[in-house]
Amino acid sequence: MNRTTKELWAKQDQHEGDRHRLFSSLGNTLDATKVLYPGSYVDIAPSFVFDSVTYLDIDHRARKFFADVDGVREIVATHDGPPEPSITFVHADYTDDLGLPNAHFDLLVSLYAGFVSEHCTRHLRVGGTLLVNPSHGDVAMASIDPRYALSGVITVGNGEYSVDADDLDNHLIPKKPQVVTADTVRQAGRGVAYTMSPFAYLFTRVS
Repeated sequence: MNRTTKELWAKQDQHEGDRHRLFSSLGNTLDATKVLYPGSYVDIAPSFVFDSVTYLDIDHRARKFFADVDGVREIVATHDGPPEPSITFVHADYTDDLGLPNAHFDLLVSLYAGFVSEHCTRHLRVGGTLLVNPSHGDVAMASIDPRYALSGVITVGNGEYSVDADDLDNHLIPKKPQVVTADTVRQAGRGVAYTMSPFAYLFTRVS
């Protein structure tokens, strides 16, 4: 493992094991094998859990990180995950044509990366899951997308993540009455303030 790879991962994993615990909670809940992670930067944690992950980022540091194939696999090998995970990195802007297959992935990850759902849902199969946190407005965008239905929320306590599918009607209620449209969300560039605030949401692609 080269020095750059080690330093980038150490900075990403400064809350040691946090992302591993997040993706482990998903792995214990979802029937997912193939994952697409736009805006991943160097967050390799999904490969600690899932068999096949395609990472996607425009950042040149992410490109250098994933170019150290042996170093990345060394990081993954320190965790008790899939024995030979498939790891692919695409150096691109997710708003562009990525050349990836449509309706192929089981899990689409949108964490702190903008409107991933708006541009990448075509790559998620019907019945697949979108993991999205409230940052940058993508939860609001998914909540009004007819292709999606809310199927769970992720809460965190004492550093442990849990998936909850109960009382979902109590979620996605804005604190202040407002009309949420794709245009208003894009213009705001941030999430809607809801009466309940879990760490992240799960939406199932229904059409």
